[in-house]
Amino acid sequence: MASGAVTAARRIGRLNPKTTVFFLCDVQERFRSGIHAFESLVQVAQKMSKFSQLTKTPLIVTEQYSKGLGNTVSEIPIDHAQLVEDKSKFSMVTERVAAKLQELRAESVVLYGIESHVCVLQTCLDLLESQYDVHVLADGVSSMNAPEIDIALRRMASAGAHVVSSESVMFQLTGDSASPDFKAVSGLVKEYQVMARQNKLLFKHGNAQL
Repeated sequence: MASGAVTAARRIGRLNPKTTVFFLCDVQERFRSGIHAFESLVQVAQKMSKFSQLTKTPLIVTEQYSKGLGNTVSEIPIDHAQLVEDKSKFSMVTERVAAKLQELRAESVVLYGIESHVCVLQTCLDLLESQYDVHVLADGVSSMNAPEIDIALRRMASAGAHVVSSESVMFQLTGDSASPDFKAVSGLVKEYQVMARQNKLLFKHGNAQL
C-alpha cells in the first residue's frame, strides 16, 4: 500500500488485519464485584479473544499487580496471547509491550478492559502519542462508577481515538463474505447475539454523544 493510502487509512480508522493487535486491559478476578456491568464486559472480552484465536489476530494482555488483584478472569481465553504482562503502571504500554508492538509491526490497536478512565485512558493516550491508531470498544470498557465511562470515552475520542463496537471491529477485520474466516466469524456473532442484546454497556452507549 502506498504511503499516502496508509496515512488515509489510519486517519479514517480503517483496520488492516495484518497490522492490528488486540489489547485486553486488566480484567481481573478482584474487580468482579466492583465494576459496572462486569458480566457484559467479560462477554465482550471473551468474544474478542475467541475472534483473536480464530483469525490469528495478535492479543496482548495486562494484569495490574496480579499478586494482589488476581489473574485475568477464567472465562476469557488468553492462552494464545502474544504476551501476558504483569504491571504496576496504569498504562498497558510497558517496555515489554512497546517492544512487542514493534516486533509485530502493529499500526492499529483495538483496546478494551478496565477501568475506562484510568488504565484504558492512559493506555490510549500513550498509544496515540506513539502514533498508533486506537480503536476503543464502547461495549468493552467499564469502570466502578458508571458515569466515568462516558467521560473517558469522550476524552479518548477528542484525543483522536475511534470509539467503536466489538461487532463492528470483527466485521471490519473480516472484510468480505468471501473470506475463509467469514463463516466462523458469523457463527461467533450468532453465539453472542442474545448476550449482545442484553449488554448493558452497548445499550448504555447507544445514544451517547461521543
